[in-house]
Amino acid sequence: MATRTTSAGGATIPVIALTGHLGAGKTTLLNHVLRTPDARIGVVVNDFGEINVDAGLISGQIDEPASITGGCICCLPDDGQLDAALARLADPRLRLDAIIVEASGLADPAALARIIGFSEIGGVRDGGVVDVVDAARHFETVDRGGVAPARYGAATLIVVNKLDQIPQAERAATLRRVETRVRERNSRAHIIGATGGRIDPALLYDVAAATDAAGQLSFRDALVDEPAHESGHVHAESVTVAAGGAVDPGRLLELLESPPTGVYRMKGRVAVRHRSATRGYLVNVVGPAVHIARGAAPSESDGHLVAIGTHFDTAAARARMVDALRLADGPASATALRRWQRYLTRS
Repeated sequence: MATRTTSAGGATIPVIALTGHLGAGKTTLLNHVLRTPDARIGVVVNDFGEINVDAGLISGQIDEPASITGGCICCLPDDGQLDAALARLADPRLRLDAIIVEASGLADPAALARIIGFSEIGGVRDGGVVDVVDAARHFETVDRGGVAPARYGAATLIVVNKLDQIPQAERAATLRRVETRVRERNSRAHIIGATGGRIDPALLYDVAAATDAAGQLSFRDALVDEPAHESGHVHAESVTVAAGGAVDPGRLLELLESPPTGVYRMKGRVAVRHRSATRGYLVNVVGPAVHIARGAAPSESDGHLVAIGTHFDTAAARARMVDALRLADGPASATALRRWQRYLTRS
């Protein structure tokens, strides 16, 4: 994978692929996410079929959506249309929290993930693949039995949407059925249920406060809830652990490469002990993808790690995070530094 440059502070913008079969509720989910207070989201859509992104939600934030024409994104010739859109939205002056690429219902999630993953545009990183499933019709249209669909393998987050369209007594079984099929191809995908596409945006990105320092990762402690009559909002949970000094990269990577069950994202600012120096890094984990970028070394008061997910054992997650952030006993081993460097060169 090509090495990307990043901003001076090391921060990069997550590019999130939003996929799903026709009618599953991708655009409904996108419009819900765009209603997050203070969020600054870049949107890339393609014009295959009818697009119903609520332009009123993004006007005044990033001008207009960057549109890709010519059909399914993954089938476009290699003419740089997606890269051109990402380059425009990655402009630091826009101060975006995330870029969401909404694919047509015919798009192949794996192909779209490869296009984003291999983009050489500076200042962006892979933010995962969100695949939206229609709980009421998925097993009639997408997964009819036999070999599990290949699209399961590309997803980092699967949203089983429209649960309100099936009887209450059948919803848990439907989620289990989807999960069983997904696990045939993907052991790491995070699976949640939803109605009306209402998921917690904290699962996808951070919303930067106006007072945040340049390049600093942020996480809001609370999100403005949906109106009381709107049920089915999936809320994220989070655990934050402070890092009081330089940590061992090998021990930290054990956590980043295998997060606690139920944790979808991890992020933070850490200092890592090298052989003769301590260096600062920004870390981001989305599903199985680990991203590490150089950053200013944190002081003892602002080094930290945050775990974000749903329905996870927060006490167990905290214990693992505390262990991973223990002060290094000495200089890092050559093996640990080589592992750390492999992730760094991908960012």
